[in-house]
Amino acid sequence: MTDNAPAAADTPQEVTPSSTFEVSTSRHFMDWMAEQKLSVALTTYQIGRLFLLGLKDNGDMSVFDRSFSRCMGMCPTPNGFYMSSIHQVWRFENLFLKGEVQDGYDRLYLPQVGNTTGDLDIHDMALDADGKLVFVNTLFGCLATLSDTHSFKPLWRPPFLSKLAAEDRCHLNGLAMKEGRAAYVTAVGESDVVDGWRDHRSAGGIVMDVQRNEVVAGGLSMPHSPRWHQDKLWVCNSGTGEFGHVELDSGRFVPLTFCPGYMRGLFFHGDYALVGLSKPRRNRTFSGLALDGNLKSRKAEARCGVQVIDLRTGDTVHWLRIEGVVTELYDVITLPGVKRPMALGFKTNEIGRVLSIEK
Repeated sequence: MTDNAPAAADTPQEVTPSSTFEVSTSRHFMDWMAEQKLSVALTTYQIGRLFLLGLKDNGDMSVFDRSFSRCMGMCPTPNGFYMSSIHQVWRFENLFLKGEVQDGYDRLYLPQVGNTTGDLDIHDMALDADGKLVFVNTLFGCLATLSDTHSFKPLWRPPFLSKLAAEDRCHLNGLAMKEGRAAYVTAVGESDVVDGWRDHRSAGGIVMDVQRNEVVAGGLSMPHSPRWHQDKLWVCNSGTGEFGHVELDSGRFVPLTFCPGYMRGLFFHGDYALVGLSKPRRNRTFSGLALDGNLKSRKAEARCGVQVIDLRTGDTVHWLRIEGVVTELYDVITLPGVKRPMALGFKTNEIGRVLSIEK
């Protein structure tokens, strides 16, 4: 269950008193977190929760959560992180000074700045070399940034889209940065009609080079979370359950390992990849994918949680599993140097009593 911290965990309307929420881990997951000196942040838009996972002084898992409607994409900043929600993008800032601890918590994240965007269905987010936020505006099928006066400022759109329209034509979802610039994106299909991507779920997924305006890999199934790391372009081929990289010269997707769930959310820490897993919804969007057959052939059930994969071997060396009311995750990031984080939200009144003065 979640921590009972000074700023008590919020309870969203979707969670009833009979709802369950359980976190289990592999035997050495907490040891790995301690060795790597990091905490983990997760989002689930399914019930609108931000989870902050850290370590208590006795080595047990600390799970702190806050409620934000349809929270999805995240990216780290020097003093916190960005997170998208249904109508806003929030910038969280840590309020604690270096070495400050309160009741065992060494970070207190405040949603310091909120930009109202409207419901753009924002997916992946990242900071560019100038510290500017770049995000995937899935509703309009483009890359965008924040605007002081409007919902967003478009930066780039795939050349196969004839116009900017609030129609989610291709389901642009993933963003990979390289050398501080938007480099690659993923989309479920090359459709130019409203909601057309749903007809391309099984094998119409693409990876595009943003700078060249060209497709560098095709034939994927609902790809998500492209990331550039260790001179490779990594991608979650979510419709098959395969995690791997794209050979840019040939366009071939090279699987590294199979993950038992629908993959969304990917973050790297050295030689390790943290991959978010969800249980597929039983509807038309997720039915008929190769993932179902791949799970069945391995006599496995889809999981919700995080797999920690060693990039040198492809082995899942640690895992975290979530059971109960949470069945889907969207994003995962690490918080380096953080032992036990907490955050403030808007459903309780502590945020009105936490005051700070800039010096």
